Amino acid sequence: MTMIKRLAAEFFGTFWLVLGGCGSAVLAAQFGGDGNPLGIGLVGVSLAFGLTVLTMAYAVGHISGGHFNPAVSFGLWAAGRFAAKDLAPYIAAQVLGAIAAGAALYLIATGKAGAEVGGFASNGFAERSPGGYSLQAALTTEVLMTFFFLLIILGATSKAAPAGFAPIAIGLGLTLIHLISIPVTNTSVNPARSTGVALFADAGALTQLWLFWLAPIVGAVIAGFVSRWLQAPQR
Repeated sequence: MTMIKRLAAEFFGTFWLVLGGCGSAVLAAQFGGDGNPLGIGLVGVSLAFGLTVLTMAYAVGHISGGHFNPAVSFGLWAAGRFAAKDLAPYIAAQVLGAIAAGAALYLIATGKAGAEVGGFASNGFAERSPGGYSLQAALTTEVLMTFFFLLIILGATSKAAPAGFAPIAIGLGLTLIHLISIPVTNTSVNPARSTGVALFADAGALTQLWLFWLAPIVGAVIAGFVSRWLQAPQR
């Protein structure tokens, strides 16, 4: 597959992840309010993120590998399953897809009288954490959640795993990660996802964005090396 097609697949996959996942949080999580509670809540948002990855992994995963996340690309590189020379173009396509989705979501969300952007599903710690969790808690959460996300990805896509089921395991894994960590950081585990909405959120989101690049990439790289060791053949 040509590089341009691979990058297009990463762009569209990441776009769908941000539009579907963050869109569910911004538009549907608390829809109707207390008087008419039709919103999907934390469970619905968690499922939405999982479904975006599951659907696009089946749709375009065979074209690009279905990363949709700079941390995933780094983790696959650390595991010896992705070329270092392809990291920069993949990450650029992912970030551009996320920003385009953030812009589209902003246009939708502000198309209502009296709309306020607010946090716009951005990630944060301390005063920007949904549950008021500290920097230390946020850092630990993002490293651990991304570590296990990559273990799931690398295991489910290994040659020894049953063919055709990887997107299901990965999508359900991402759903579980959100169920655990939305209260702590609003769940990143994906620097592109964090960037795509932080650019349109209220003041302060960009000042904390560094954590949601650093922690997911660290967790992913550690997982890549651990997975390489776990799956190495016995001698």
